[in-house]
Amino acid sequence: MPSVTRRKLLAGAAITTMALPCHNNSTATAGKLSNNPAFDPALSLWHEWKDAFGNTAELCHKQQRLETKLIGRVGFPCADVYLPDEDVTVTVSWLGDIEELFGDDPALADIRARAEADLAAHQARWDEADAEIGYSATKREEQEASDREQDVFDTLTHTPATSLAGVAGKLDAILREGESWEDCSDFPWPQVRSVLVDVVRIGQTLSPNAFMPGSDRKGPYQRRHRDGCCFRVWKAPEGS
Repeated sequence: MPSVTRRKLLAGAAITTMALPCHNNSTATAGKLSNNPAFDPALSLWHEWKDAFGNTAELCHKQQRLETKLIGRVGFPCADVYLPDEDVTVTVSWLGDIEELFGDDPALADIRARAEADLAAHQARWDEADAEIGYSATKREEQEASDREQDVFDTLTHTPATSLAGVAGKLDAILREGESWEDCSDFPWPQVRSVLVDVVRIGQTLSPNAFMPGSDRKGPYQRRHRDGCCFRVWKAPEGS
């Protein structure tokens, strides 16, 4: 992930560490961190983010299904254009392709006009089917949900945790947002997963009945994205 550098990741870890109270007695510190999850704003934000994450994932998968259905019905808008001078047929998918092919050459004006008309007709069929199926409306809804999720995620990562559950929630959210595939082996994701396991283990040892985000993970986190859909790389704020 090119926008997430080692320096930024280590800086983020340092910020999280500094947010924890400093005491000489590490056991007392861990106890204070684990015994007040109900009053931890980070844990509350994690619950809010998890709901937003699930909603975005559901809408993403829905718009993928609708897109597949729409493509199967009418295909992506395009037009086949025969170029007599080259004796080839090319496919154009937007007006820029036509402009590049023909420019303002008056000798090709008729071919250009037919290409533009064919492309417009196919686009009209796409728009009609889209309105019926609801693909574009769902895609807009997914984008709004994704923006909302990002807002909550940003707030969560900048909110100091006051319990081990809150720290686990931050790590859980970072893993779900940042890993580019299931159980990604690239740095720093195995290391982050290891830290989350440690935090969950310590938290459950200190408070066996306390809920710890990430403790219910039995396998790889479900990815909600595919190439070009619902994937966003988190960038650290300027100056971090």
